[in-house]
Formats: sequence, C-alpha cells, structure tokens
Amino acid sequence: MHAAIAALRVKPGQEAYAGDPALSLRMAQDDRSGEAMAVLDGDTVIGFYRLDFSANAVIGRGIGAPGVGLRAFVIDAAQQGRGAGARAASALCADIERRHPRRRLVLLLVHCRNTAGIATYRKAGFVDSGQLFAGGNAGPQHLMWRQLGAKAADAMGQSPHG
Repeated sequence: MHAAIAALRVKPGQEAYAGDPALSLRMAQDDRSGEAMAVLDGDTVIGFYRLDFSANAVIGRGIGAPGVGLRAFVIDAAQQGRGAGARAASALCADIERRHPRRRLVLLLVHCRNTAGIATYRKAGFVDSGQLFAGGNAGPQHLMWRQLGAKAADAMGQSPHG
C-alpha cells in the first residue's frame, strides 16, 4: 500500500495545496499523535490523508472540544472531478465517529486559492469558520471544520471561531 500512496499524483498547480503524498506518508509514520489513512475504491488506492490527534492540531491552540486535524488530503488526479473527494471526506468523518467517538470536531486548513478543495469540503459538510491563517506554501488558508456526533454542539459549548 505504501507504493500505491507514493504513486499518487495531483493535477498541475495542486502541489502547493496537497504536498507530496510519499513525504506525507513518511512524516505520518514518525508521528505518534497521528494516523496515515489510504482512500480506497474497492482494492485500489485513490487517495491519502493524515489525521492529527495532537491537542493543538492544525491551528496551534486548543479549541475547547476534543478534535482531530485533517492534513495532507489527496485524491489522485485521475480520480478528481467525480465526487471522490467529497465522498472520502464524508467517509473519513464517519470513520472518526466510529473509531474515536469522543472526538467532536474535524479541523482543516485549506488555501484560499484552492476553490476546488473548498467546494469539496463544503459538499462533505465542512463549514468555513471565517478565520484566515497566514503561512502555508500557497498563501493564506481558511479554517474549516465539521462537527462529529449527534451531540457535538452541546458538548463543545463554542465553535472554532473563537
């Protein structure tokens, strides 16, 4: 499976948003606070992502609720434009709810110019927090999040806007 993840490619211009899947996989293997996950279509690897369970995942500070950061989300260029990204983002949230039921939010940063990524995450139920974060290879990034679990809003007591 490692070779299939390393072989994933993005469309020209997306490298700044998604990074190198092989490098992301190596980083995930060394990260004790995360998980590396393949996106499958049947038995075929069509994507990859990393989950970050550290207390200050993605934005460098706590959010008042147990969350998980989504990093390095990649869908292979040959699979893009068919809804695979939105389906995978929805499925990964369902998987987190099942395997990590105490987690209440999934957070991610998406570059402002990555309009396809923003649309994909919105289709999967993520909302824009209204916060922008400087930095990143491609410039400012939107903080997006999705609540998990039926009682996520009650358990959280606040949104990541704060």
